[in-house]
Amino acid sequence: MSTIKMLENMIEYCSAKNKVISKNLANIGTEAYQRNEVLFKDVFTSQLNSNLKSTEKRHINSNPESFPGSNIEIVRDTSEDMISGINNVDVEREMADLAENTIQFKFAARKIGDYYKNLQKIIKGTAV
Repeated sequence: MSTIKMLENMIEYCSAKNKVISKNLANIGTEAYQRNEVLFKDVFTSQLNSNLKSTEKRHINSNPESFPGSNIEIVRDTSEDMISGINNVDVEREMADLAENTIQFKFAARKIGDYYKNLQKIIKGTAV
């Protein structure tokens, strides 16, 4: 898989993760709501996050919601920890995930932009 394709997949993943985090935060006060998580089934992410493997199999639902034609799936966190007192959404965890996701998105977007700027320089013949 090319680097640019991996970065495009990362952008797609970050966009989906941002939507899921927003949904989790919006439902912080909804009784019996179960938080969602985004999984990205790709070599890039598995290598990138090899040290972040799940330690609790029970947290991942066996019937994930998938994005058609992509490597992204949404899974429901079925843990029964009532972190907020109402449901299993932890605002601190969600905000930390949001900050991390923002950094990853900006990194991938910047690298894609740099790639196309360099390609433009090559086409114009101004590359060093």
